[in-house]
Amino acid sequence: MDANLLVALDALLRTESVTRAAEELHTSPAAMSRTLGRLRQVLGDPLLVRAGQSMTPTPRALALRAEVAAVVGRTAALLTRGLAADPATLRTTFGLQTSDLVLSALAPRLLELADAEAPGVSLRFAPEATEGGPALRDGRVDLEIGVLDHVDPETETEALTTLAMALVVRAGHPLARGRLTARRFADADHVTVSRRGRLTGPADAALRNLGLRRRVVAAFPNHLAAMSLVARTEVVCLVPVLPGPKGAAALRESVEPFAVVALEPPFSLPPVEIAMGWHPRNAHDGGHAWLRSAVRRTLGTGDGPDGG
Repeated sequence: MDANLLVALDALLRTESVTRAAEELHTSPAAMSRTLGRLRQVLGDPLLVRAGQSMTPTPRALALRAEVAAVVGRTAALLTRGLAADPATLRTTFGLQTSDLVLSALAPRLLELADAEAPGVSLRFAPEATEGGPALRDGRVDLEIGVLDHVDPETETEALTTLAMALVVRAGHPLARGRLTARRFADADHVTVSRRGRLTGPADAALRNLGLRRRVVAAFPNHLAAMSLVARTEVVCLVPVLPGPKGAAALRESVEPFAVVALEPPFSLPPVEIAMGWHPRNAHDGGHAWLRSAVRRTLGTGDGPDGG
């Protein structure tokens, strides 16, 4: 199988779509459909079959996906090792996965950088459901940004920033007036944020040490939905924000559209370490190096050349 067919196979297996694969490789859907036909003949398998308005991979396609992505990645790294990419010439789509709160802070500046430096780059943000899965390994995601406590052993990671927990309340909430004590904190109605629906967290352990207990009225799957509720009700919520002077410039901006106020909790809570992770096949890719640099600059953690 020639290299062009292998690249097309990788795009088809990742996107599970003739149209999206064609867009990624800058060709027409008709040409990509013909390429899919050739791949079916070569491999003796339909690879993608119609399922309503979309296409679904066959078992053979699923078995091939990770290895094909790895081979294509290794080939690209071999051919581009040591070569810096000119962002202005990039014509590609990068897949990123992160939480809604980080996304709301990251996306505006990152899109500005892409428009100014790499106008041929498109960004596809994956749903949070991909977190903890093999998306980096199988190539569906190029970069994951967040709390990386679940990545595969081969994943390369880089620390970006440390977040502090803040208590978010609506503007005018009684807790925004006067000194915030642990008792006042515990007496409020809380909403937690957990993709797995957890109702407890480090705050509950801290309160138990003080002989207190809070009431959690709901668990939300993401921070932005929780803050929307906080802005309109008396409930409160803990969210991670950048501490110190950078707070006004980055993640703290994500709370501003909701007319809420961020307060420092009345007891110590563990910080949240934010990092980015990528598969080693992308370590020496010039385009991916630009993406990592753009993320650093967006979060204010560096603007120098990528360290790989």
